[in-house]
Amino acid sequence: MSETNTTEDTTGATTGDTPAGAPGVGGTPGYVWTAVDDAPVRELFPGIRSRPLWTGRNGAKAQVLEMDPGSRWDGIDVHQPGPEEVFVVSGTFNDGDRDHPAGTFVHAPAGSWHVPQSATGCRLFVFYPEG
Repeated sequence: MSETNTTEDTTGATTGDTPAGAPGVGGTPGYVWTAVDDAPVRELFPGIRSRPLWTGRNGAKAQVLEMDPGSRWDGIDVHQPGPEEVFVVSGTFNDGDRDHPAGTFVHAPAGSWHVPQSATGCRLFVFYPEG
């Protein structure tokens, strides 16, 4: 068995096992992966959980958000300092105005807001390119 290097990003996600001295996939350090079910769970509101997957040096973040049936964000979710990108992995997400079924992509520009909720429950991939 060869020697391996394993590092962590700022969320604690494993950046992988590469042969000692190897630069990583594509020749670039920082190639990161984690299994969603292995990511730490943080309850944001009753029935709404965040699983952080990655945080970049500039504050960019990727996470999975899990919403139980009937859950609703407590208050208004304002997108600051930058935009929010959402992909509905499963279930139906409602932004307070309309339903977005699985397979839907939502871009919310900086300064916009919504009230996340789900009547049926959903799992979202959420990316904040500017933190």
